[in-house]
Amino acid sequence: MQISAYDRMCWPAGELERALARGTHRRELRAYLGAAEYDLLRALARAAWRARPRAGLPKVYVLPGIMGSQLGRARARGRPADLLWLDPSDVVQGRLAELRWGARRSLQTLGAIPYSYLPLQLRLRAAGFEVVLYDYDWRDDLSALGAALAARLRADSACELALIGHSMGGLLARAAMAPRHGAGPKGANCRVTHLIGLGTPHDGAMPAVQALRATYPVVCRLAAIDTRHDAEALAREVFHSFTSIYQLLPAQAGRLDLLDPRCWPRRGVQPDAARLLAARGFRASLAAPDERYVSIIGTGQRTVTGLARRGGQFHYEISAAGDGTVAAARATLAGARNYYVRCEHSELPRNERVAAALVDLLRTGRTRRLPQQLVRARSPIVTVSDSALRRGFARKIDWHALSPAERRRYLKRLSAAPPQYRAPRTRATR
Repeated sequence: MQISAYDRMCWPAGELERALARGTHRRELRAYLGAAEYDLLRALARAAWRARPRAGLPKVYVLPGIMGSQLGRARARGRPADLLWLDPSDVVQGRLAELRWGARRSLQTLGAIPYSYLPLQLRLRAAGFEVVLYDYDWRDDLSALGAALAARLRADSACELALIGHSMGGLLARAAMAPRHGAGPKGANCRVTHLIGLGTPHDGAMPAVQALRATYPVVCRLAAIDTRHDAEALAREVFHSFTSIYQLLPAQAGRLDLLDPRCWPRRGVQPDAARLLAARGFRASLAAPDERYVSIIGTGQRTVTGLARRGGQFHYEISAAGDGTVAAARATLAGARNYYVRCEHSELPRNERVAAALVDLLRTGRTRRLPQQLVRARSPIVTVSDSALRRGFARKIDWHALSPAERRRYLKRLSAAPPQYRAPRTRATR
């Protein structure tokens, strides 16, 4: 099987940080990351390299969100791993079908996606924290993943631990902190001093609905470069097999019970009824928040904030009351301290202001860098249907015709809001 540039850049843990700090592989890394990203990571890596862990601070586990850990297979010794998620050259060849849960050939985790999580790791290390980027197979049942994380925390000898979960990673943290894992002096939660969610969908996320309906921008943009599958085929053959997506579904959307198969439109791709029903008790199994819990919530981005069923399809309400992926109301956690920042979902772990607030929270339990009150700006609401979203992404894109810079931009914008989400322009009055 051909070794791609993305396979060659899937380095073992720690090697990328060392190369950035020392300035080695400079030409290769600048070509892969782009000049601006390389310069940012190089500066952060040098600052982290000079820093030393400070006594009295908790050891921090950063938990990626869904799709935030690389997946692939090891090759023969001396050869780079076969990176499947996310290697766009494999997507083009139709290999995303190999992501299907329960496929004949199993996959292993190959580290967190560096673009998304390395900046946060380096900023925390520069502030004196010992940091673990905890990768996991995000396709699996979050309850099982929570048990595995709880076992990892029990085995960690650090006196104090902190969990920072981006998106679904925050739910994974709460699954690990569930009472069944934390009883007794060696429990998973007895030494956890902070649990912080970044854009965590505590009350579910509408993109999970769209992923199952083949209208989620990530699924559609991947399908656009896939020469063998369209979005409906990817949804039906691949994403429908992930237990985690069903556990991310909001239980309710208006009057619709989204965990009841009868509430889904009969037209278009259908969810797996058994997985829907199995997800019903998941959220109740999570640890309830206490004084250690914080939720940092992105706002000001065009986001699916409502849902209705009409004419045999879903119609999505779009407003700016969210981070582009998770509605602010669904990321707000009752019983926790909630902070707000104008930021897009995938940029939350990369945002410098958010990182500075995290340092404050980990050191003192409070921060003044982010407001605790949500400022509700007037936001025009638009409605877009399943069929309109599918039409908007119908055109195939020739990946091989794109320049390296265009390819980086395309991957960076996988989850960006599509044009249909934009607020209508108002005519200026004279």
